[in-house]
Amino acid sequence: MQDRPDPDALLQRIQQEQAQQQRGRLKVFFGACAGVGKTFAMLSAARAAQAQGLPVTIGVVETHGRADTEAMTAHLPRLPLRALPYKDRTLPEFDLDAALVWGAAHPEGLVLLDELAHSNVAGSRHPKRWQDAEELLAAGIDVWSTMNVQHLESLNDIVSGITGIRVWETVPDQFFDAADEVVVVDLPPDELLARLKAGKVYLPQQAERAAANFFRKGNLLALRELALRRTADRVDDEMRAYRRASTTTPAAVWPNREALLACVGTGDNAEKVVRSCARLAAQLDLPWHAVHVETPEQQGQSATLHPQVERTLKIAQQLGAAACAVLPAAQPAQALVRYAREHNLVRVVMGRSARRWPWQATLAEQIAQRASDLDLLQVGSPPSRPAPAAGKAAVAKVSPHHAPFWPGYLAAALACCIAAVIATPLANVLELTNIVMLFLLVVVGVALRFGRGPAIMAAFLGVGFFDFFFVPPRFNFAVSDAQYVVTFSVMLVVALVVGQLTAGLKVQAEAATEREHRVRSLYDMARDLSAALLPEQVAEIGARFITGEFSAGSTLVVADDDNRLQVLPGGTAPVDMAVAQWAFERGEPAGRGTDTLHSSPTLVLPLKAPMRIRGVLVVAMPQGQVPGVEPRRLLQTCASLLAISLERIHYIDVAQKSTVQIESERLRNSLLSAISHDLRTPLASLVGLAESLAMVQPPLPAHQQELTAAIQQSAQRMSALVNNLLDMARLEAGAVQLHKAWQPLEEVVGSALAACAQAIAAHRIEVNLPGDLPLLQIDAVLMERVLVNLLENAAKYTPADTTLHISAQPHSDAVALSITDEGPGLPKGREELLFEKFERGARESATPGVGLGLAICRAIVQAHGGSIRGDTIHNAQGQPAGARFTLLLPRGTPPTDLGTDTDTTSEV
Repeated sequence: MQDRPDPDALLQRIQQEQAQQQRGRLKVFFGACAGVGKTFAMLSAARAAQAQGLPVTIGVVETHGRADTEAMTAHLPRLPLRALPYKDRTLPEFDLDAALVWGAAHPEGLVLLDELAHSNVAGSRHPKRWQDAEELLAAGIDVWSTMNVQHLESLNDIVSGITGIRVWETVPDQFFDAADEVVVVDLPPDELLARLKAGKVYLPQQAERAAANFFRKGNLLALRELALRRTADRVDDEMRAYRRASTTTPAAVWPNREALLACVGTGDNAEKVVRSCARLAAQLDLPWHAVHVETPEQQGQSATLHPQVERTLKIAQQLGAAACAVLPAAQPAQALVRYAREHNLVRVVMGRSARRWPWQATLAEQIAQRASDLDLLQVGSPPSRPAPAAGKAAVAKVSPHHAPFWPGYLAAALACCIAAVIATPLANVLELTNIVMLFLLVVVGVALRFGRGPAIMAAFLGVGFFDFFFVPPRFNFAVSDAQYVVTFSVMLVVALVVGQLTAGLKVQAEAATEREHRVRSLYDMARDLSAALLPEQVAEIGARFITGEFSAGSTLVVADDDNRLQVLPGGTAPVDMAVAQWAFERGEPAGRGTDTLHSSPTLVLPLKAPMRIRGVLVVAMPQGQVPGVEPRRLLQTCASLLAISLERIHYIDVAQKSTVQIESERLRNSLLSAISHDLRTPLASLVGLAESLAMVQPPLPAHQQELTAAIQQSAQRMSALVNNLLDMARLEAGAVQLHKAWQPLEEVVGSALAACAQAIAAHRIEVNLPGDLPLLQIDAVLMERVLVNLLENAAKYTPADTTLHISAQPHSDAVALSITDEGPGLPKGREELLFEKFERGARESATPGVGLGLAICRAIVQAHGGSIRGDTIHNAQGQPAGARFTLLLPRGTPPTDLGTDTDTTSEV
């Protein structure tokens, strides 16, 4: 029965395997530093996989100018990179959407994503490349990537201490540990330095600086050791996971890597055992665990953990124990051996224990008999402490939950007397063996009701009463037949064994009932939380659970979108916002029973959800009690369930708002499109009639001509607004066709100036276009529309007689075109918001317009593969001195023969 697999563990394993089947596989090529050949190894493996028929594509590969690495990419397909603006230039970045589309078309495909710790350019979907990899994996796409040891979050400070250089791009250890495969790419420091000197890692000038700083041999040796040790830790975790996944408990410990197990008892040497194990683990640089086995006797004595054990386990956590556990078991040796084998712990550290009886083996001897493969280290006991002087003796506090011990023994004596009275008139009817059964029945009943001590007393009294009242000669303890001595002995042994077993089963049944009650309470709370739709409901459910289990008060403090803590109504525990803020910011418990702000009357637990910390749970234990290990674990489980429920409610709210916003946007676009088409025809008629009135013969009187001109101007402005609405609807519907051709930018700027000459007539125009501007592959009509919108926008919002500046600057992969005015600038903090539909600089303004011009400009520029942004320029005194809109248009290589038709058509 001890080797049966845990059903819950098997179910969890099946669920993990099902989730793993739907998720892509991650393979990481891991190295100590740059230049060891991670990218080259990844490309070599990718080419081998491609030769076997596996679809492979390069999402992004950083060759850093290395010819041999670049040659490895020759026969591998590439996904197009996405151009994003960054500090007046455009940078190529990984296109996540293109990779997702490619992965949907190739279910068995593999994407190569170099430099896992890379920070993406602002404007990307995710700030980090490892987050792009996470989305690809969630979509079922396999990913191969590379990273160095200094990019691991947990080792970042260690590496900076070794090399003196802080690395800001990091990858969480959880993501690295979740990789399906890690390949170590290793190179000895001397060979790496030789590659660096030969220019195979960096360019010559960079190589000299690297050799003098980061690439020193001592640094390389330390980084190599860190990489190999971190990989060894991962392999050790995989080995232990494999052992736990087996259907039965492993038969022996695998001594592949040593680890220590400290056995925590209730004696005075418990702390010494833990401290000795911690020192030994630090000297050997080994992980260690601290475990206490709670026997049925201890469970029967108190509902809470022994204070000495609780204090010792807390010390173990402070000293860096990898795990602290309390194991309920009737046989401590068996529980310790099982735990050591499950966690592959080679050495067991324990204190010396004396024999209770000469024939009884000590705990160390029992472990040695059960597991000869474990190393046992026994710690000497501390010197006995002198007894306290009279008058200064500590007064033991009697728990109010414990009843006095004497009623059980009195009940045992009365039960034996009653059995003797009942059996006396039956002495001539029943055999003596049946009378023995009556006394054994009394022992069983006493054990069930009062426990082990009264049962032992009942066993001895039963033997004495049986001898005195029923064994001839009666009414004395003399025995006429020596065979009765055997009867007495057997009766006593059977009574003692039955009493012990019955009492032990009673304690175990009570403990199992208590645990079952807690599990049922957690299940009920989880079920209620799954139906909660408001944070106030979550708080009420959590308060009901904590009150029922601990008779304690609680208050839920949640964080809003700006990480400001707010106390939910209905709480019964006082809230110290300073303690709550500390626990929220650091994600650690605080208050009573912890090492932080322990003078606080309440215990504060952070609500850690999968995405972020959602707030804190404040618990006020009754009468200032300090929760023990098991109650603390139950409270942390409760806090986790509350955090997950709050996060679920948050994302339900986000999903509902997104759905409403999407539906509103769709209805608004449909309405605008319908209204625009219906308005276009009467507006065209109105413009035509106004023009006809202006040309009638004989001419109209002066005041009528003024009215006709006003009608014509208003109709044309309304027609322009309708055209903007139609264009916006067509752009969003993807119905606009781009007719690209290689065009000189000077011609597009000139035609735009001519088209809006009337609107900008009151301003001076300054054009600065270098003569070496390249040809651009653009739709000249749509690009002219962009420039006209920007120039008219600048003219509307700037005073007359100011200058509008038009300039351009060629870059390596793009051309930057800027239009600058001398007006009040853009509203601070709303620079990006102005490019949204129906957004204007001021909500209420006398300047005509509906806020579509910039939105149309961005849609057209993005359709060309470029970008547009706006910012405010400042004068020497720091005051706003105008607005500047910058367009980044990608440049390509124009064909040598421009006389042929090079127009291309693509759908937005």
